[in-house]
Amino acid sequence: MVDLHITSLSRSAQVAYQDLLRLHLEETASGLIGSVEARHRNGRTYLYDRFRIGTQMKSHYLGEDTPDLRDRLASAARLKTEAEERSKGMSRLARLLRAEGMITTDRETGSLLLAFARAGVFRLGGTLVGTAAYSLYQGELGVRFDTDDLAQTGDIDFASFERLSVSLGDRVEEDPGDILKTLKFDPVPGVFDRQIWKWRQSSGAAMVEFLTPAFGEEVVKPLPALGVSAQALHYLNYLIADPIHAVALYRSGVLIQIPRPERFAIHKLIVADRRSGGTDQGKSIKDRGQAAFLIAVLAQDRPDDLAEAYADALSRGPRWRHRLTSSLSKMPETGDILSTLVK
Repeated sequence: MVDLHITSLSRSAQVAYQDLLRLHLEETASGLIGSVEARHRNGRTYLYDRFRIGTQMKSHYLGEDTPDLRDRLASAARLKTEAEERSKGMSRLARLLRAEGMITTDRETGSLLLAFARAGVFRLGGTLVGTAAYSLYQGELGVRFDTDDLAQTGDIDFASFERLSVSLGDRVEEDPGDILKTLKFDPVPGVFDRQIWKWRQSSGAAMVEFLTPAFGEEVVKPLPALGVSAQALHYLNYLIADPIHAVALYRSGVLIQIPRPERFAIHKLIVADRRSGGTDQGKSIKDRGQAAFLIAVLAQDRPDDLAEAYADALSRGPRWRHRLTSSLSKMPETGDILSTLVK
């Protein structure tokens, strides 16, 4: 049973985190080189920075079209002039958050996230998932996590949609495989097709894996925009739909992408039931603990978002409902919370 005692971060820490996130988003928009071009696919609109290099026209993917992104891009010229002031502000806010007791990202994970961010992994649809993502909800939700809750399993997982990766028409500036090699990770070829979708740390237990939603068989698929292959998994499409930006507290912060907390919580209930016995039993307990804590927080602060995410999962069929019911049978308090939200 997880301790559901919830302690909020101070008001100053919550404001500082949101300010730090805003500055990082502005920093990204300030890099606009040419003109903004909109492209429409499957009912969604994606924005690109279109510019000329010599006699060639280049396109740089910026993100899905939203009013906030449009506003930042419209202010790109002004944001360029504020680069030095913005950099100082980021450093100051990061120091304040550390002083307020927000748990930082460890050096190994932080350096990896920074390198991936610079290469464009998150800009091109990559989403950090797993415990590494869970730790970042402290800023998003304004709550204090216990250090035991954030103990890493040794895995750092990234996920992206194959269809999005194929259709973007853009690519990372440096392959994740090359970055991981520099950081002393070795590729782990697949048993059957030798495709590489995970890397193991040379001197340690850390593992980096790339995942993608399965629409059919759980096989290895390419993610062209990220320059990697990825293991397809069922239920992952639910987790990484409509991700959010977050800042990992490493140096002056690293802007990344993580799942919505309500989807993360419900997905953890499903994953916990999918795990088999043996070594997976401990991971299953941890999954349920993370789900219970997030659901307790969200039921207080964002009940509508939580209710919508839970109802969405329940509506996806009997297999989804079975997984959720099975996990919640071991978590009566969490089950009671969710039952009051969805009638």
